[in-house]
Amino acid sequence: MRTENESVPRPGRTAPPVPAPRQNPGPPQVPYTEATFPLTLLAADAAAACAAAALATPGRLLPTADLLIETGALLPALLLLNGVGGLYRRRLSPSVLDELPALAGRAAVAVAFAVTLCGCLPERWPSFATAAGLLRLLTGYLALAVTGRAAAYAALLRRRRRAPRPVLLLGAGDRGRRVAAALLAHPRYGMRPVGCLDTARAPHPDGPPVPVPVPVLGGCEVLEREIRRRGVRDLLITTDTAETADPETAAAMRTAARLGCDLWLVPGLREYGALPYGFRRPAHGDHLWGFPCLRIGRPARHRPGWAAKRALDRTAAAVLLMLAAPLLAACALAVRLDDGPGVIFRQQRVGLDGRVFTLLKFRTLRPASAHESATRWTIAQDRRMGRVGRLLRRTSLDELPQLWNVLRGEMSLVGPRPERPYFALRFTQAHPGYADRHRVPAGITGLAQTHGLRGDTSIEDRARFDNHYIESWSLWQDVTILLRTAATLIRPDGS
Repeated sequence: MRTENESVPRPGRTAPPVPAPRQNPGPPQVPYTEATFPLTLLAADAAAACAAAALATPGRLLPTADLLIETGALLPALLLLNGVGGLYRRRLSPSVLDELPALAGRAAVAVAFAVTLCGCLPERWPSFATAAGLLRLLTGYLALAVTGRAAAYAALLRRRRRAPRPVLLLGAGDRGRRVAAALLAHPRYGMRPVGCLDTARAPHPDGPPVPVPVPVLGGCEVLEREIRRRGVRDLLITTDTAETADPETAAAMRTAARLGCDLWLVPGLREYGALPYGFRRPAHGDHLWGFPCLRIGRPARHRPGWAAKRALDRTAAAVLLMLAAPLLAACALAVRLDDGPGVIFRQQRVGLDGRVFTLLKFRTLRPASAHESATRWTIAQDRRMGRVGRLLRRTSLDELPQLWNVLRGEMSLVGPRPERPYFALRFTQAHPGYADRHRVPAGITGLAQTHGLRGDTSIEDRARFDNHYIESWSLWQDVTILLRTAATLIRPDGS
């Protein structure tokens, strides 16, 4: 946002008007087998691939140097393909037979990659690169992988029956009651329902009324208390409002995700392809005793790639600050000569979790008073702005000092643009989804900015783009936004 104002709250203090969620206490402790089960499957696939490669060529049973090179080319590709295909995700109804086609297809691609890679090395053509050797390799791998996975699934189901995880159901209608009854009758899913939350919405009956098999603990307002009190690790969403973007249900889902719970949607609509955008379809259809069930992806900040985003932010900010040092000095000198002392402009903005931080930029205009600084919406056409200020704003060079905010961890290269507390309060009251932008750190650029939503443009549209960015975040999306931002700098519009 192109504004140039000061605000009243001090740096580091939370802006009182903006709702800020509590700090994440960390995810609940997960049973050993559930937490490490993906690693168990990964180890089973790795052992199967190594053993199959050793047995693929007759008379070669020992791990020689050639064998190590061949398995070293095969294993990373195989495990990566299986991981991307969702073969190491937690599933409620695991089945080796359901996974067999996916295992076979990915194994064939990985073997082709290994043969090609080894063939590019001098005198390293793999010994199993014959029709018979490839057939033995694929057959052996599938047989061993299926055996290992079947044993792992059997052990997991036994563990689930002995130590089920406590689960809450969001929705006390007929669907929630039937799902709770199914979980109590079939402990193989490893979920023990401890209560339902009534969303106070008229349910859509799926059949004759079913007695509530677990207590109704209250509405969405008791969700956080019950999760902490009962050690809940899973939330099953069985209310129809989850499929109609109900704000109360969405807020409850975000609260549960922030507390480390896994979220499962039990939709009334059985056609997965017609579900609202944003729900991640699993690699294989999952179900709870015939009820279709979708696992909702974790929030962006809880995904493994988020650590890479933070590392990229700090590394890039440090490198850019060093490379741009002469340009920074030139801009500072121009501002000093054009408008006197006070080169850096400090401005209070609302960032992650509603916390206020001090945003830095080159001064392009000297505000008349603190009140004007805190409440004036835009100064893009202000006649008090000098030639240097207009140039800096038109080229966005006035925002270069924000790289220091990124280096300090107060901002990110990509994220929702931060706003002043005064306007953050107004926009939160006028647009229900605006405060949801504070789920991630603020950014120098963002998805909304690359779509032209800068300056005096629709706040509702900006909030929609920012929330879409958060819910569909990926590291590659950040890269594309940075590239698009660089392209817009070539044709600056001065907004």
